[in-house]
Amino acid sequence: MSTDTVDDAELNQILGRFVTDLGATAAAGNIVIGDRLGLYRAPAEAGPLTAAELADYTGTVERYVREWLRGQAAGQLVSYRPDTDQYSMTPAQALAFADPNGLVLPGAFQLALGCFDDRSAIIERFRSGEGFAWGDHGADVSVGCERFFRPGYVANLVSTWLPAVDGVTERLQQGIAVADVGCGLGSSTRILAETYPVSTVIGYDNDPASIVLADKLTAEAGLSDRVEFSIASAADFPGRGLGLVTTFDCLHDMGDPLAAARHIRHALSDDGVWLIVEPYAGDTVSDNLNPVGRLYYSFSTFLCVPHAIAEGAADALGNQAGERPIADLIEQAGFAGFRRVTETPFNIVYEARP
Repeated sequence: MSTDTVDDAELNQILGRFVTDLGATAAAGNIVIGDRLGLYRAPAEAGPLTAAELADYTGTVERYVREWLRGQAAGQLVSYRPDTDQYSMTPAQALAFADPNGLVLPGAFQLALGCFDDRSAIIERFRSGEGFAWGDHGADVSVGCERFFRPGYVANLVSTWLPAVDGVTERLQQGIAVADVGCGLGSSTRILAETYPVSTVIGYDNDPASIVLADKLTAEAGLSDRVEFSIASAADFPGRGLGLVTTFDCLHDMGDPLAAARHIRHALSDDGVWLIVEPYAGDTVSDNLNPVGRLYYSFSTFLCVPHAIAEGAADALGNQAGERPIADLIEQAGFAGFRRVTETPFNIVYEARP
């Protein structure tokens, strides 16, 4: 291709995105290092620190810490005071990177790096067409995913998503049977059980390692007497007459979402409801050509599509399927009612009724 045909303005835009993207890619490893070594928590707890003081506070080596801090300051993830050569965290920076009950953004980078660890396997799947299940990934994927999604569930599940479904909050307070299907490490399950102690909540996932971690995290939270976990898929979990079935960010991962939908309909009571939370997406590719779509398509390539294929999907939904395909499978499964009840910048929430 002749360089005479290259649009210089377009090329400059590409180069600008390249610098931003490569900088973010290179920073990801440093964010995970800072998270694991407590390098964000220390200035949030102790206030402004020099590199030497931060190294002493965290039991690390000053020369490594100094380079790390400069990169973090360049990315505006920590704040630098040139007059004192100290580094600090603003309240917003601390909420995003240092507070275990905050946004926990390092979890997203832990998830991403965990995906990249398996890039050779995913490259081979591009050639073979075979699947790669969630359980085939290392622990950073499941743990990072739980850390990434939990703040959203904490912020929205009880305050916004459940109240958007007519009558379900009141029924949970009175006591109903709940199945949290595809629960992963159980963040959503624990929130439901802790908030509505009169209801019976069971989390199901077909990955044994995830259930082991869910049990461990539940014991650490002191909730083992309120919630139970069991290994089962969305198409064969036990129980009938359930008042609520929930699927959080997992319907698109399933090898046969239609079979899952049919099983959920039969598991619900006549007045039960299925709460479906899925990643935010439009119905067309063009609708999703934006930063959120880019993020989700990229994760879906490493995680969602390979897992669905591993479960037998002929044409996996992917996490940017949009509302129309979900509405279609709900109709095919025989549900009488389906509607979008609310949304956030990252999720769309639906309800389906038998």
